[in-house]
Formats: sequence, C-alpha cells, structure tokens
Amino acid sequence: MFVLPTVLLILAFSIFPLVTSAYLSLLRFSLGEGGYELQFVGMRNYVRLFSGSQQFHFVGVFRSAGMISIAVMAVTAVAIAWWLVRYVMSTRRSVIGGIGRLIAAAALLAVVWLAANTVGNGGELGSLMVTLFYVVVGVALQFLLGLGLAFLCTLPLRGGRFFRILFFIPLMVTPVGIAYMFRMMADTAVGPLAPLWAWLGLGQIAWAASSWLARCVVIIGDTWQWVPFMFLVMLAALEGTSRDQIEAAQLDGASGWRIFRDVTWPSIAPVAASAVLIRLIEAFKIVDLPNVLTNGGPGIATESMTLHAFIEWRTLNLGGASAVAYMLFFVSTIACVSFFQLVVRRARGAQT
Repeated sequence: MFVLPTVLLILAFSIFPLVTSAYLSLLRFSLGEGGYELQFVGMRNYVRLFSGSQQFHFVGVFRSAGMISIAVMAVTAVAIAWWLVRYVMSTRRSVIGGIGRLIAAAALLAVVWLAANTVGNGGELGSLMVTLFYVVVGVALQFLLGLGLAFLCTLPLRGGRFFRILFFIPLMVTPVGIAYMFRMMADTAVGPLAPLWAWLGLGQIAWAASSWLARCVVIIGDTWQWVPFMFLVMLAALEGTSRDQIEAAQLDGASGWRIFRDVTWPSIAPVAASAVLIRLIEAFKIVDLPNVLTNGGPGIATESMTLHAFIEWRTLNLGGASAVAYMLFFVSTIACVSFFQLVVRRARGAQT
C-alpha cells in the first residue's frame, strides 16, 4: 500500500510516455479539419532515417571511401575479431556474454564504418555521429580535466580550499545560461574577448560558419559545465585512497607516475568508471548548448539527436520525432550497457 503511489507515478510519467512514443514512431501525424489524423505507416519513419529523405539529417552525407578509411575499417575489424576470439577462448565465456559482445562489436564496427564514410571532404556528419562526437570527446575531456584538477587539489598547495569552491561553481549554472555566456564570449566582433583577439592579430573568426569550429565551441561549453562533476567525484576518490600504501611506495623510491599507476589508479578505477558512466548517460541528452549557441548550425552541423527530435516535433512531425528519440534510446542503451559490462564491472572486479 505504501509503495503503490510511487509505482503509479512511475507508470504514469515514465512507462506510459515510453510506450506512447513507441506507438507514435509507427504513425504519421497530420492536422485535419476539426482535429488531427493518425495513419499507421509501420517502420517507414525509421527507414527514412537510414535510406530515405532524412538520411542526410540522421546518418549524414556519404562520400567515397579512401585508402585511409578502408585501412581504419580493416584495422578495427581485425581488432574486434581478435577481441571476440579471446573471449571465446577464455574460461569466463557465457552465452549471454557472447551475445552482448556481438552486439557491442557490431555497433562499434557500424560507428567506425559510418565515421569513415562521412568524415572528410565531400562527407557531412548527421545528428547520430555529431551526438557520438559530443559524447566521446566531451566526456573524455571532462574526465581528464576533472582528474587533473582533483589531483592538484590533493597536493599541499596554498589556496586549495578556495580553488575547490571555485571549480564547483560552473555546475550550479543552468545549461541555457552557460550557452548564452559562451555565445557572448565567442563573439569575436563585440564580445568581451574581442580586444584580445584583435591584440593577437586574429581578427574576427567566423566560428559559427565552420562545422568543426562550431562543434568545438559546443564541446568547450559542455566541458566547462561538467568538469566540476568529475572533479568532485574524483577528488573524493583520491582522498579516500590509502595513505599507507602511497607512503610505503615513496619509501621504496617509486616515482610519482609509478605511484599513481600502480597504487592510486587501481584504487580509484571503480569510482572513475562509475563517474564516466553517469556522464555518458547524461551526455547523450545534450540539447541546450547546441540549440542556444548555434541553433544546430551551420546547417545541421551541430545538431544532436535530441535537438533533431525536438526540431521534428516542432514541425509537428511527431512520428519522425519519436523515431529519432527511439534511435537515441537504442544507441545510448547499447553504449552505456556495453561500457558498464566491459569497463565498470571489470574495474570493480579488479579492485576486489
């Protein structure tokens, strides 16, 4: 009786919209006289994303694969095959584990193939690859910077407490506020950093007209916002590391890098893997920064999958918006479950 209200709320606000959006992704929504009309179209909304009128928007514009692209795909295929063979030959293999690894391997191979055929001259990234770019590059930068700042704050430096508070501030700012702030700072004509650009002789930089510069500005804004999260988690993990082991290694004459690699990192690896997993789940939903900073431009170069679904919804293409949202659900689920099984669980097992 006490749990029932919570279960009903979960059913009402989580499961029901999930099922409804799945149903909408199989329909075509159109306004009609006195209301609206829903027409069942099956998988047509999904087909449009991969081979139809929305292919350029979702998977991108393909180009002819060069020698470098073919070499990258071949090396990736060989590495994946070697990884699968090693698992089959191991003593810990299982049917479920094998199926999961096959799904992860197929997804990784598909992403590498898509990147090899859309990155470069003549190719354009779609919202799928743009989202993966934000996730992979952004989370990696945030983790490395957060870990570095946390490590510095564990050293006996003056002003350590002040910088701990300072590094935490960006996390309290709303994403829309951060987007407007970086949009103002990146304005090389009248922004607050315009005199610095002029003094350096760089002049006005039309970053919003360049696909990769615009994506990098989005990454910088997202990194500035989420580095504090990584910093706090990794600082707590570093301060929880056993000082006895570190002091013993120092007495044995181990270098700072050797101590970090053999003593500190094994103890913080489970926490680091869990923090990265949390950020992966959140990073797939990025929408505020590309929407406010670039409005998805130039063209659709900075559109994430969430922004893609929002734009489809805004044009009353509810079926297409639901299809994009469900593709985001599938991609993020495969990525996060694979990361949990292959990294987080392994890190926790290594610690025990």
